[in-house]
Amino acid sequence: MSQAQLSDEEIFGGHEGGKLSVTATRPITQARDLSIAYTPGVAQVSRAIADDAALAKRYTWADRLVAVVSDGTAVLGLGDIGASASLPVMEGKSVLFKTFGGLDSIPLVLDTTDVDEIVETLVRLRPSFGAVNLEDIAAPRCFELEDKLKAVLDCPVMHDDQHGTAIVVLAALRGANMVLDKAIGDQRVVISGAGAAGVACTRILQAAGVGDVTVLDSKGIIHAGRDGLNPIKEQLAATTNSAGLRGGLADALAGADVFIGLSSATIDERLLPTMAGDAIVFALSNPDPEVHPDVAAKYAAIVATGRSDFPNQINNVLAFPGVFRGALDAGARSITENMKLAAADAIASVAADKLAADHIVPSPLDPRVAVEVAAAVAKAAESDGVTR
Repeated sequence: MSQAQLSDEEIFGGHEGGKLSVTATRPITQARDLSIAYTPGVAQVSRAIADDAALAKRYTWADRLVAVVSDGTAVLGLGDIGASASLPVMEGKSVLFKTFGGLDSIPLVLDTTDVDEIVETLVRLRPSFGAVNLEDIAAPRCFELEDKLKAVLDCPVMHDDQHGTAIVVLAALRGANMVLDKAIGDQRVVISGAGAAGVACTRILQAAGVGDVTVLDSKGIIHAGRDGLNPIKEQLAATTNSAGLRGGLADALAGADVFIGLSSATIDERLLPTMAGDAIVFALSNPDPEVHPDVAAKYAAIVATGRSDFPNQINNVLAFPGVFRGALDAGARSITENMKLAAADAIASVAADKLAADHIVPSPLDPRVAVEVAAAVAKAAESDGVTR
């Protein structure tokens, strides 16, 4: 399936004036409406909240509002383009929250890359929102930022580039394995890329019981004893690559069951036949996958990309609207590993009714996805005891 070429006129016209607006939930058509919505009526509500802060959940939108936060340092494939240039992307994310999750959200682009400044800013803004979606923040700072925010904020915090990607990758692998009648515990997965998404995918696959993971960065296989590893990569070296592999992509792919591309690296076509039989290839770099899907399909049983013009699109919109909706529905104070695993299982279950090699995940436009994910996440939150 291919899409007609998008014109500059169509693209810029779709963004002119921004993509968001604030709409009143109750009309003001007469003086009485004004007196209720604003002064003097609003003072009565404010007094009540001042006496009992918990009433803000019922009488304001804050508890259902997601802050979409970025510093503009890792925007799409554009890199460090700054806060203002990242705003159209954050507005778009807010549109997706509303469209697929029924949640209001507000983009907050911050003109600082200092982790502690960002944390302090969001702590001070905490009364204004109910959850934080971190977006397009460069690694390794994104790990520190998320950890610090989770420690000081009593609300759901999730870096979508990490965990949204990981959730959908796991869902897609579950779907692929159902098609091929394979078990994740028997598989060795190769992940190209040790940034935000690569680290999160490694961790969720390990939590799901994967046989082993081999992770590569720009210098090759991450392994114990390799010089120059930062703390995050040292953790990867200690928990992955049980076979003790060293070298580059050719060494990692030999005999591997699954390839997951989360970097700008390219795969030499000659390496694909060295993978195990019925191989699975997720070439997720956008807009140019690590290997063209048509090439990968000559050797792999199942191929997925991040693009919408090929089958099996691994798209974060399958995860984040439902994850945040479920967390907020349950009154969760955080997003746990079990909540992410539940989201992945819910996505896979929606695809199950039409499961095929070219349909291992549902369409991002399938209206069932966010509903099922939200329900599964809320249930997991209650089981984990993180609800208020």
